[in-house]
Amino acid sequence: MSYHTPSGYPGPQPAQGYPGAQFPSPGGGYPALGQHAPPPQQSQGTAMIDTTGAFEGAQYRIDHRDSNSLLAIRLQPGYEIKGKPGSMVAMDPTVSLKGKLKFRCFKKLVTGTEMSESTFAGPGEVLLAPEIWGDIVPIPMDGSTTWSIGKHAFLAATKDVKLATKSQGFGKGLFSGEGLFVRQVTGAGVLFVSSLGAVVQRRLGNGEQWIVDNGHLVAWSAKYAVERVNAGGLISAAHTDEGLVCRFTGPGVVYIQTRNPDALTGWIQEQLPSSG
Repeated sequence: MSYHTPSGYPGPQPAQGYPGAQFPSPGGGYPALGQHAPPPQQSQGTAMIDTTGAFEGAQYRIDHRDSNSLLAIRLQPGYEIKGKPGSMVAMDPTVSLKGKLKFRCFKKLVTGTEMSESTFAGPGEVLLAPEIWGDIVPIPMDGSTTWSIGKHAFLAATKDVKLATKSQGFGKGLFSGEGLFVRQVTGAGVLFVSSLGAVVQRRLGNGEQWIVDNGHLVAWSAKYAVERVNAGGLISAAHTDEGLVCRFTGPGVVYIQTRNPDALTGWIQEQLPSSG
């Protein structure tokens, strides 16, 4: 088993091969198109998740990770990516933007999430960020593996990555904390997901299991089942919807976030003065 956590960034590097925004922060410039991302950096024995790369007509890098993450994507002429509505921070005037209704209203009502997407077409650079503080990681899509993502995790994707919704059934949907529908992602390219807090990646071997608090799920390719656990001890009932968790079984990969949105909401409410 191995954990991938962000640490040990290289020093600032200039952007390569194009004019545009410069970031005096870790992550450096874009890799050249047609080249693979550099191998993960090593720091104190812990491997990093790659945060720079290139795919077809897009080069990307992620800066200011863990709390104020920013995704920068350099698009070649005519190449398109899709992004979460409202995620654009800035873009070159040469980039065109259009919106697209993605899902039917019924599914929007059931999932309670925004079911549309924005399309950005090059040439030029686009800066994207989630609405909350947290991390951004790229997930390479090989065209043969289906991923599931949390209802708020999607940030952006290259053009041939396809997002759809699939019913989990009432039992699994209600108890998993992800609603009746989850987003399934297929195709070849790169998927960018965002989190609350930092992202931890765990690769599960064949038959290996891992139990995850529902509120910490970001993305997964492993099979899972929902079950109830003893709410005492290390796993708090307040954080697991009365002891409900997801048991993942490998092979596959699971990405989790280090903070729980429901727990954060509860903490904020506790800090507010009583109306009484």
